[in-house]
Amino acid sequence: MKLWQKEGVSTAEQIERFTVGRDREMDLYLAPFDVLGNLAHAHMLETIGLLSTDELTMLNTELKTIYQQIQAGKFEIEEGIEDVHSQVELMLTRVLGDVGKKIHSGRSRNDQVLVDMKLFSRDRLWRVAEAVRTVFDRLVSRSEQHKDDLLPGYTHLQIAMPSSFGLWFGAYAEALADDMLTLQTAYRLANRNPLGSGAGYGSSFPLNRSLTTELLGFEGMHVNVVYAQMSRGKTEQTALTALAAVAATLSRMAMDICLYNSQNFSFLTLPDALTTGSSIMPHKKNPDVAELLRAKTNRLKALPMEVTLVMSNLPSGYHRDMQLLKEILMPAFDEILDCLEITDFMLEHLQVKANLLDEPKYDLLFSVERVNELVLQGVPFREAYRTVGKEIAEHTYVPPRNLHHTHEGSIGNLGNDLINEAMNQAIAGFGADKAKAAIRQLLSK
Repeated sequence: MKLWQKEGVSTAEQIERFTVGRDREMDLYLAPFDVLGNLAHAHMLETIGLLSTDELTMLNTELKTIYQQIQAGKFEIEEGIEDVHSQVELMLTRVLGDVGKKIHSGRSRNDQVLVDMKLFSRDRLWRVAEAVRTVFDRLVSRSEQHKDDLLPGYTHLQIAMPSSFGLWFGAYAEALADDMLTLQTAYRLANRNPLGSGAGYGSSFPLNRSLTTELLGFEGMHVNVVYAQMSRGKTEQTALTALAAVAATLSRMAMDICLYNSQNFSFLTLPDALTTGSSIMPHKKNPDVAELLRAKTNRLKALPMEVTLVMSNLPSGYHRDMQLLKEILMPAFDEILDCLEITDFMLEHLQVKANLLDEPKYDLLFSVERVNELVLQGVPFREAYRTVGKEIAEHTYVPPRNLHHTHEGSIGNLGNDLINEAMNQAIAGFGADKAKAAIRQLLSK
């Protein structure tokens, strides 16, 4: 019998199949977090007299056993069981009888799935943040390694001014530092406790929501119980917006790599082990890894709009539409983590070509350097600009290839130390240590 089912009442098989959908598959992501929510809730129920100390001890022991099964990959949602919440309660009841049935006191499946989703999102957002930091560190390292290797800079896909691989790698590092702020925002929204909001209207039991907030290591709670339910959808959309920001950075970098790896640019090379071939053209070395990275990350950028459309025009309160948010959100974390891992691997092995700007076809890249050279001699900028334009037109222009860029964030002063500090501050703003410490303590009680 399902948690919501009444005696003598059954649901048509087609309706059950349609409404359950992929919930049993998606809920496996939530299993460890459902147990954590149960542990915190049980401790709170004991403090308000709805569980005895002995009952809490029994529940505590059995919940930790289930948690260990989940960690060992031995947990499954049995055939005919609707979701992870039902499975965990069934396992408790099989072992503990009526004591297992008490765990649902003061709760609805609505706030139960909400707390599971918050804990899941918090966990995965932190994993993404760690993976972003790994790629960031790789980019900063490559930036320093190639700070003296010049690269053509483009506007409108026309050669513009000298750049460098130091600047190119460092630009994407700073982009990820900005993306980390978006991840931090999503993390902090996920790091709010909805437990105790029930079906969205609270409970007549004297629940101690501050205690469960502390036990689960949340930064704070969703105070208003109606808004706690309304945060469903907002949390997912904000998380996916953060993933989309990271995806946009990776997508743009993947496009650069595809472009720069082509023979017509030939700025960098993917080693043979990172390329694939053609079934008809023996010379081909295709950058499939960068192309698929581009496609996968572009697809991730669409997901916030999917959530927007699912949530469109919903009034306050819970609606079953929200069930579909799981299958949008959960695989997205797997995808972005996979993309970040392959990005780091690709960046590690990317081969940069030196002395690119020695070729005569890049002479015009240094026209601004020539203008500035005249300005430093006292020539007004507009006059210097016209003079260099005339030199180019009359083929008397000689490119000054000795660069003297000293300001912050330029070829000669990358500012990677400042970018690294920005990343450190963004990481510190998560407050993830508090959450991890609280979960360790909860599992050791």
